Amino acid sequence: MSDSDKFYDESVYENDVVAKAAFESFGIRYLYPWQRMVIANILEAFEFKDCEEDDFDSFCKGRQIVLLPTGAGKSLCFQIPALLLDGPTLVIYPLLALMADQQRRMQEGNLKSVMFRGGMSKEDYDLNFKKIRDGAKIIIANPEVLQNPQLIEDLKSVGIVHITIDEAHCVSEWGDSFRPAYLGLGDVIKELGAPLITAFTATASGGVLERVSQILFDGMAHVVRSESDRANIHYFVRRAGAKEKEALFLAKTELKPMIIFCGTRDKCENMAQELNVFFVKRIAKFYHAGLEKCEKDEVEKWFYDSKDGILCATCAYGMGVDKKDIKTVVHLETPKTAEAYIQEAGRGGRDGSIAKAFLIWSLEDSMLFGEFSDDSREGSMRLFAETDDCRRQVLLDALGGEKAYCEGCDLCLNVKQVDVDYELVCSFVRKNRNYFSEDSLNEKIVQFMNEKSRAFSGLNIWTHLDSAKIISQLVKSKKIIRQNYFWKNRLKIGDVRKKENVDS
Repeated sequence: MSDSDKFYDESVYENDVVAKAAFESFGIRYLYPWQRMVIANILEAFEFKDCEEDDFDSFCKGRQIVLLPTGAGKSLCFQIPALLLDGPTLVIYPLLALMADQQRRMQEGNLKSVMFRGGMSKEDYDLNFKKIRDGAKIIIANPEVLQNPQLIEDLKSVGIVHITIDEAHCVSEWGDSFRPAYLGLGDVIKELGAPLITAFTATASGGVLERVSQILFDGMAHVVRSESDRANIHYFVRRAGAKEKEALFLAKTELKPMIIFCGTRDKCENMAQELNVFFVKRIAKFYHAGLEKCEKDEVEKWFYDSKDGILCATCAYGMGVDKKDIKTVVHLETPKTAEAYIQEAGRGGRDGSIAKAFLIWSLEDSMLFGEFSDDSREGSMRLFAETDDCRRQVLLDALGGEKAYCEGCDLCLNVKQVDVDYELVCSFVRKNRNYFSEDSLNEKIVQFMNEKSRAFSGLNIWTHLDSAKIISQLVKSKKIIRQNYFWKNRLKIGDVRKKENVDS
């Protein structure tokens, strides 16, 4: 008898078909209250699917927007009903990699599924519909493939009862920019005529929530919102001008597995290369949308199995990642919104253990995000990075969420904030007013920082490009200024108070 069989008691599930389906298909012995509520709404709405639309409660329970934090098990909220509903469920995912990963997990749970994607052969297309008619419970697709009129006509013939939109914030984030197919999902929903529609996301501010509701539900949806906070994620901000060097320090001192989110493909590859040189072994790999599928699969498997690896990735890896033991998440570049940051930082600690999320924040970031008002979605990230209060609360406020008791950010933990590289440059200029030109200061900083790095790692890791970035940011922000006249192009500390008086 297996360990699972020892815990199986038929009488426990006699009157609880949801718990029975969860255990028998997925080995899940306990569902969280929020999962129970969402599943109950789906099943109840299906039972009363023929009610009049003026029965608002029953009607809207079949049209839900569900906000559950990353790692809360939202997939079970539609997979378990799929086992119990009389008809197939259509699940719409944003990424092909996520579609493939989820199909693999469904197969592991004995949940039969098919996938529609661009470029399918007629044989595979026809085989999918045969599987649906033979009892496949889940149909997997993305917004683009659902723009095919023939596919929509064929899907109408199989009687879809439930449409699920995963990562629904993409409707707002991407629909108006590079993925207009998201804006057409409302028409797809109407055309298919499914009685149940559920949209899932981990993060959505009030504006995003309203936009999703309007596009998918014509503004009439039942919102189920759990607490947005993940208390096991501890937030830290490290101020640095040479971000890659700060990331090397974090890679050396913080727990792994680790993800370092980078803004571009080139930065991913360069960061991974620097890490492998720094550690003198292949500890890091990179992942971005430019890789071939076989390359992505290889990197995903490597990182999934790794206990001490570092993955340098763009946001292409962020969505749907199911590696549960990630201990540290580092951001080289600042995401544009609090929702995006929470999504990516939430890749850590999905096993419930403490995970640290580090945002590396520069003067350049401060100037860039300073162009946005504090109450804008972009401005919330500057507030997060530069607040003197609780970072966690800034994120929750950006989502319109609850108040939190925080013992999990650097400010609430009283971790001392030090601008290591900025302070170093300023101290040289302060002590040697009108002595250094930018070139001579650059040379001095590289020498000094490499002395420290040799003691730390045995390597000279600082370059003139690193120190030039720091000096350039300090000059642009007026923290140090170039002199004129006799001391032309020599550096001194800027008089911030004088500048503020002039501006006023």
